[in-house]
Amino acid sequence: MSALPTVLGGRYCIERLLGAGGMGTVYRARDLLQEQFGDPQPYVALKVLSEAYEQSPDASALLFNEYALMRHLHHPNVLRIYSFDVDTTHQRVFMVMELLRGPTLDRLLCERPLGLGWSALQEIALPLLDAVVHAHERGVLHGDLKPSNVLLSEDGVRLFDFGLGQAQAGTLDGLAPVSRSRVNAWTPGYAAPEILEGAALTCVADVYALGCLLYELASGKHPFNRQPATRTRLKRPKNLPRHAWCAVRKALALDPTKRTISAAQLRTALATQPGFFAKLL
Repeated sequence: MSALPTVLGGRYCIERLLGAGGMGTVYRARDLLQEQFGDPQPYVALKVLSEAYEQSPDASALLFNEYALMRHLHHPNVLRIYSFDVDTTHQRVFMVMELLRGPTLDRLLCERPLGLGWSALQEIALPLLDAVVHAHERGVLHGDLKPSNVLLSEDGVRLFDFGLGQAQAGTLDGLAPVSRSRVNAWTPGYAAPEILEGAALTCVADVYALGCLLYELASGKHPFNRQPATRTRLKRPKNLPRHAWCAVRKALALDPTKRTISAAQLRTALATQPGFFAKLL
């Protein structure tokens, strides 16, 4: 495959690298067509396949699947996708997405080693949970929920990178089947134990990753040091009220049959103020 050109698809002028993940690389680009018609902000983000995966037989299909999944979502806390394009001259497939400014959640966690207070935690957790609830309601599984896939933009929280995502049965049935076994790109610290053992991706696997994220937001530390989970007795983070801890602890169950909580139920628990239960007594 040829080197990445300066202008992709005859329209998008690549300006600089924004970030790179296991499967894809994202660039800031200028839409020359929008610029030609006077748009003062013709900037977009382009996602192309990383060098490690561009030769994979399923690589282009994987990127298209990500586009198809994200196109199925319409939520203010999910990064907007514009199009999927092919540069036939340079034999490149790519996605065009909205460009937003801001750090990822990973960076914030590095700056807050003791975690976030309850109010600050809610400001991030609730929009993130809203995004996942919406995805699950639309039959879309994310598959790679982790701090580096959560953007804290000037316009609010955005969930992105559905590269390992899948559609639930009965959703987007027209997509060509893609083998992810050759990709093997699960993030060990956030992938549910059953996923690492070869089980299929499910809603409860996403819930496990959410549990890890919420624990990390509250304490500043990953429950299992960003490693595959072990049977360790976890303590309630001080910044997490008891009622919320009960919900997060369910999400962190290593046995998926005991992970008896949905993303929507997690959202309800995190939205409830600690004093609410005291008023009922």
